[in-house]
Amino acid sequence: MKIALICGGPSLERGISLNSARSVLDHLEGDGIEIVPIYFDHKKRAYHISRAQLYSNTPSDFDFKLRETAKFLSSTALKNLLKSVDIAFPVMHGQFGEDGGIQRLLERYKVPYTGSGVEACKRCFDKFEANEFIRKNGFYAPPSMVLKIHEKDHKEKIKDFFKMHDLKRAVVKPATGGSSIGVFSVSTSEEALDRAKKLFAKRMDTRLVVEPFCKGVEFTVIILQNRFEMPVAILPTEIETDYTENQIFDFRKKYLPSRHVRYHCPPRFDNETIEKIQVQAEQLFVLLGMRDFARFDGWLLPDGKLWFSDFNPISGMEQNSFLFQQTSRIGFSHMDLLRFVVRNAARRHGLKMPEIVSEQAVVEKSVNVLFGGDTSERQVSLMSGTNAWLKLRRSKKYDPKPFLLDIKGRVWELPYAFTLNHTVEDVLENCENAKKGEDRLKFLEEKVRLRLALGKGEANESFFIPKSMGINEFIKKSSFVFLGLHGGIGENGTLQKALRINNVKFNGPGEKASQICMDKWETGKKLAGLEKWGVHVAPKNPEPLEFFETFAAKDFDAYFKKLQKELSSRTVIVKPQDEGCSSGIVRLFNSKDLKTYLGLALKKANHIPPNTFRNQRDIVEMPNMTGKNLLFEQFIETDTVRVKGNHLKWKRKQGWIEVTVAVVQENGKLHALSPSLTVAEGEVLSVEEKFQGGTGINMTPPPEKFVKPAILARAKKAIEIVAETLGIEGYCRMDTFLNIDSGDIILIEVNTLPALTPSTVFYHQALAEKQPMYPKQLLEKLVENKGY
Repeated sequence: MKIALICGGPSLERGISLNSARSVLDHLEGDGIEIVPIYFDHKKRAYHISRAQLYSNTPSDFDFKLRETAKFLSSTALKNLLKSVDIAFPVMHGQFGEDGGIQRLLERYKVPYTGSGVEACKRCFDKFEANEFIRKNGFYAPPSMVLKIHEKDHKEKIKDFFKMHDLKRAVVKPATGGSSIGVFSVSTSEEALDRAKKLFAKRMDTRLVVEPFCKGVEFTVIILQNRFEMPVAILPTEIETDYTENQIFDFRKKYLPSRHVRYHCPPRFDNETIEKIQVQAEQLFVLLGMRDFARFDGWLLPDGKLWFSDFNPISGMEQNSFLFQQTSRIGFSHMDLLRFVVRNAARRHGLKMPEIVSEQAVVEKSVNVLFGGDTSERQVSLMSGTNAWLKLRRSKKYDPKPFLLDIKGRVWELPYAFTLNHTVEDVLENCENAKKGEDRLKFLEEKVRLRLALGKGEANESFFIPKSMGINEFIKKSSFVFLGLHGGIGENGTLQKALRINNVKFNGPGEKASQICMDKWETGKKLAGLEKWGVHVAPKNPEPLEFFETFAAKDFDAYFKKLQKELSSRTVIVKPQDEGCSSGIVRLFNSKDLKTYLGLALKKANHIPPNTFRNQRDIVEMPNMTGKNLLFEQFIETDTVRVKGNHLKWKRKQGWIEVTVAVVQENGKLHALSPSLTVAEGEVLSVEEKFQGGTGINMTPPPEKFVKPAILARAKKAIEIVAETLGIEGYCRMDTFLNIDSGDIILIEVNTLPALTPSTVFYHQALAEKQPMYPKQLLEKLVENKGY
């Protein structure tokens, strides 16, 4: 069966669309299914892109070079390509994807597709119209008003609305936006008007909705259609977030795991409330005329009323999205669910889905994937570990099992459903409460399974109550441990030593190299004398955090001046000496910044709020700094590289650019892959830009026009020398500055267990090789090259 996977589109959510497409590719391709990716750019022009491009971090990685790297499709070529497939699977979010646009196009070409039809999408898309529609049909909806861009009386309208409903807080949002982009909480009519003006000025929409700020508990629920075309609501998820500052459950909270939001599935509501949510969701699914699947967001209000505030015909399908989280609770794996949706859509069109042919039993080698931990990088580790585990599940060589290292150092084998929680804390809470909630879950789950009328083999993942064990017991039970940990004992040589002593094989470098690379000061010392190979280290000063405990105001001035002089740098980078992945990294412009940073570090702040420092647009997660050293480094000014309106703008400064390079061992030799040029939006690459699909731009390799192949080759050679000097085995990833005139490098840091999240540059680089390596192959290689 050939499936056209349709992604991209003109909306701001096209990064999320790429994540969704990547999941569908990972879990649906194979077993008689061929995926044909079609990408629509921001102007709705269609391209036949490669499967490799779906692993990009964001569409901006390739938008500006689509004409060279993908096949442009004229309307005739698009029609012919769509006619050549059996069924289309649109995963476009927002405009053109969920407003009936792509569905109309597919119907015009008579191409069967998954999901809701044109009219249902149109009904759901405009939040104001959807609200009016459900209210008219007897469902609760709060009062709301709509502002149109061309009207002149916005001020009066907003004022009257605030007065009529005696509002103390309200929400202003685009009528047709999604993923909480452009949603603002306001407390006065003046503030509402100001936000509306800004949204209209940015052309985020031509219609805006103003509604009361909702007090209540937020939830989201997935609805699937069974083979009799009856809707069945799965177990809802309760979203527990902090509304004390009247924040919105925003884009960052939705798509990047952090401690600032918790999810509960099943929710902590009583069973009657859960049933009420399910029944109303199913009624609305029918009323709106939807098909196959959908996700509804809503609120349980203090008086017990339910308000369904958002109807998504195409739910996000990132690796740990609500769609997969909720359905895993009733036994669906990612593959099971996607096949279920396609099978039902195909049946509607009289098409038969190829069934999975069970091959002769091959003895697959056991691989225990370990992730989590107690470092500030533990949420990235959860994404890395689950992604590596899910991809290795498709391997014919290995049989991977997921294990969580919790905050207290215990190890838990996880059932499928628990791996998809967004934070280590959520996973742990589920493990500890699993026994207590067992009967209730069974009751709720059985009801849903019965109503879904599942066929044989449609939801295969059995649930079990996880038990904890000590790390030593876990090691003794393992033949191969795939370390998906970042920082702490996973990366400083501790675990590597324990595994070696117990003769257990593991991925990545051994204890000595891990120990050296974890400490940025030691790494720098080890590389002294390699200048003739073009390897340099930025000047740096280590200082214990307690050194600053007794500082008076004048001391900060004097110390900052000393740093400027010793590091020959007007501004200074500060970072923990032994943490990675953007933890605690900030650019200091003056002694006031130094004082602020040290105040937060000494106060044991777990994060730095956005805009605390100049150009710091995102939260900076902070590690526990007790007893740690800080490292002050020279700030290296890089050329300004920006992608604006799909054009690459390169402003030269000193000829330095920031790149990240993976090194993989092949046949005993260390080989540097093609560097990726990282385009940061703030002063320092944020965690989002590194690991969250849909944000941050990477160019692999950097454009030849600016970085000549000979320069790139010299830089790769220098990287390989660094890896050899540090005693790297298996693989690693280096962040460095690269000089585009000489090919010299200034090393920033070496990650001995680099992130393996769904959109990491490691995958892009492996795919950019002469013989491209897909993520599953790359992960198999990381196990194989340790002789397993």
